[in-house]
Amino acid sequence: MWNDMFVIALPVLEKILRPVLVYLALVVLLRIFGKRELAQLNPFDLVVLLSLSNTVQNAIIGNDNSVTGGLIGALTLLATNYLVVRFLFRHRRLDQIVEGKPTILIDRGKVLQKNLASELLSHAELMTVLHRQGFSALDEVEQCTLEPSGTFAIKRKEPPQEDIQYADIVRRLEGIDARLAQLAGGKSF
Repeated sequence: MWNDMFVIALPVLEKILRPVLVYLALVVLLRIFGKRELAQLNPFDLVVLLSLSNTVQNAIIGNDNSVTGGLIGALTLLATNYLVVRFLFRHRRLDQIVEGKPTILIDRGKVLQKNLASELLSHAELMTVLHRQGFSALDEVEQCTLEPSGTFAIKRKEPPQEDIQYADIVRRLEGIDARLAQLAGGKSF
């Protein structure tokens, strides 16, 4: 029993190379297939990501089910990710190439259909994202950007200056009305 748990069936170098190769392949594939896979917008995308992890499991561990082999694979994945992230942090230009560019989906309250189509997002999926962020309608959104990481950056429209001034005037008039009511002994004007 102890032999099966801790003695690895594959050479250590192979246990290290397998996760590195799978890691690099997944980074390239996720870059090719776009930010949508990272955003996990719908059940289909979630199923793909979960299945993907299960699919590459055997490629990472091979025919080795030992605890030691699994720990070597996990450590290699974490170390590879750490080294890649550190390297890309120091080489911003290369990071931009690997990560990709943000995609503007809504600009000045208007949906950019071409960009939505290029990211394979439906209007309904976009509205779901907006609703999750507390927006009830498109006219509340100044800009919505799908970042390379798969997150959505949404900027709320600022109300027009006239609306701000109007609200300020109404607030001040209500304050004056309340003061006059106090002076008149509780009578409302």
